[in-house]
Amino acid sequence: MTQNAVEKTPVTLLGLGAMGTALARTWLRAGHPLTVWNRTPARAAALRAEGAQAADSAAEAVAANTLVVVCLLDDASVDETLAGTDLTGKDLVNLTTSTPAQARARAQWARERGARYLDGGIMAVPPMIGVPQAGGYVFYSGSQELFRQHQETLAVPVGTTYVGQDAGFAALHDVALLSAMYGMFAGAAHAFALIRKENIDPTSLAPLLADWLIAMAPSVHLTADQLRSGDYTKDVVSNLAMQVAGVPTFLSTAEQQGVSPQLISPYFELMRRRLAEGSGEEDLTGVIDLLVR
Repeated sequence: MTQNAVEKTPVTLLGLGAMGTALARTWLRAGHPLTVWNRTPARAAALRAEGAQAADSAAEAVAANTLVVVCLLDDASVDETLAGTDLTGKDLVNLTTSTPAQARARAQWARERGARYLDGGIMAVPPMIGVPQAGGYVFYSGSQELFRQHQETLAVPVGTTYVGQDAGFAALHDVALLSAMYGMFAGAAHAFALIRKENIDPTSLAPLLADWLIAMAPSVHLTADQLRSGDYTKDVVSNLAMQVAGVPTFLSTAEQQGVSPQLISPYFELMRRRLAEGSGEEDLTGVIDLLVR
């Protein structure tokens, strides 16, 4: 049935941490009947005042609606919370952070209990929920039928991106993007450390650093194209040999500034290894092959 202003899909939400509460409020504002449960009942009090039904147990909350969304601390919490609940005929959407292997195992676990399963990886922080212009979204993987049926409801708090029927793909995409983020944080930390002892205002470096990172970001498209084609020399701008030749400058500068190179040395070492094994005319893409065991 098409959702409209009169009839909205009822939702059960298990878990009312910062993220769960943000999700709950967006569904309530959009007019979705909402049943909530949290291990600490007091967290449901404010939502009850805003129109949510607060269940006394997870089993009661699950029984209330077909669409059941789980947003808990970890995979073990999902086990504990759903133990003893009847999932027959339920559509279980798990937004709990997990590994790909845990997501695949949870999908099988749900199927054995008569439920359809969709795993989600949230690419947002709580203040981005319910704010479309903030750019947040959730990766979803698993039952395509479940996703299609409930996409409109799932898109109420934040955008949706379906990445495949393999239930582990949402978690894999989530961790892949976050891993790149932490790599960026590491590079930025090293950059700020280099100027830390100098008469340079870090707030003057910050916009230069941000603009440079933005300018370099599109290089991921070339890397992806090279990986797909297998030709690591395609459209190379700065080849591996040239970049390895510049490594001593970076390490010497760090030493002179009294900065540990521990955040950048591992990558430089991989560059050197790839040069020893491959072609100096390649891009840096070959480093990826050294990481895959």
